[in-house]
Amino acid sequence: MTRINRDQLIALAKSQIIEITPQALEQRLGNGSSPLVIDIRERDEFEQGHVPGAVFIPRGFLELRIEQHAYDPATPIVLYCAGGVRSALAARNLQEMGYSRVESLIGGFGGWRSAGLPVTVPRKLTAEQKIRYSRHTLLPDVGEEGQGKLLDAKVLLIGAGGLGSPAALYLAAAGVGTLGIVDYDTVDLSNLQRQILHGESWIGKPKVESAKARLAEINPDVTVVPHREPITSANALQIIQDYDIVLNGSDNFPTRYLVNDACHFLRKPLVDASIFMFEGQVTIYHPGAPEEGISQGPCYRCLYPDPPPPGEVPSCAEAGVLGVLPGIVGSIQAVEAIKLILGKGEPLIGRLLTFDALEMSFRTLNIRRNPACPVCGDAPSLTELIDYEQFCGMPARE
Repeated sequence: MTRINRDQLIALAKSQIIEITPQALEQRLGNGSSPLVIDIRERDEFEQGHVPGAVFIPRGFLELRIEQHAYDPATPIVLYCAGGVRSALAARNLQEMGYSRVESLIGGFGGWRSAGLPVTVPRKLTAEQKIRYSRHTLLPDVGEEGQGKLLDAKVLLIGAGGLGSPAALYLAAAGVGTLGIVDYDTVDLSNLQRQILHGESWIGKPKVESAKARLAEINPDVTVVPHREPITSANALQIIQDYDIVLNGSDNFPTRYLVNDACHFLRKPLVDASIFMFEGQVTIYHPGAPEEGISQGPCYRCLYPDPPPPGEVPSCAEAGVLGVLPGIVGSIQAVEAIKLILGKGEPLIGRLLTFDALEMSFRTLNIRRNPACPVCGDAPSLTELIDYEQFCGMPARE
């Protein structure tokens, strides 16, 4: 067997693979035909800066973890290291594993940076955060970069009741950095059967303060912003504008229509849910984000153009609700919010998920935007918030 030296090995590897320039890679990343870009450097190198959107897999784990990110051997892959040597050798190894569309970045990250191309510097987790979120960061679709997105995210919960309680607990535990909570109510003994944020020691006290204290125990990384005021046409836009995503857990029609319209005007995604007796439903009303490849979906008014007459639909206080039901539905809301923050999976945009606890069954219904919708339609007739208490036949608040 003929012995070859280091330089000959590198030359042989480069003759057997395809290399790509930084400029060509940037062009491909920008035209919608994005390859899977993998940074095979060490973690400290990756944390100092990397190609935007790159997946981090250290060279020593590449062959062991590649199938977690590219199960299909025809997946287009671009590998890069610091200078283009390790990635050339790694590309040849992936070819030997059957990957047919592997390329190595010429000059590696150094060449990318020298070309003046954009660089992402990920948020660095503290030692404590690395332990706290370790089960998240092990997930290929989260990692430390995804956890950084969660820590930077701002989510507003409308209501700290049955739906808001589990959603807030899981969003806080997941490390969503800022949680706003809108609720004007106080804790009542009848709440404790389902509103798991609160305990007996908080009966008679504001729900937002109870929620803030409980969430601080769950995760000190999270900033809780209490809004102890009813959300109205006078303050809805001001409250919602500072958040990235809104979760609606309200149980009355005036608030549901108001929050829907405000989110559409501010172009904020709304993770909406409702519960009744043994049934629940969840969907996402999204005004669209073309820059992220998200087209506009329907809004609440597309499904329910007009509210029912006062008294026609009983509230949970009148009809009852299975205590565990909001725990399931509110947790689904939290999952959908996290997916939106991470930009992963298929969010429930244009789909209505229904749950029947008695049958233990889920159904997904496709829903479409109504071109004649007065808020999100082609020729909207409602362009500002209105007094929804009067609109729904209820007395207006003083």
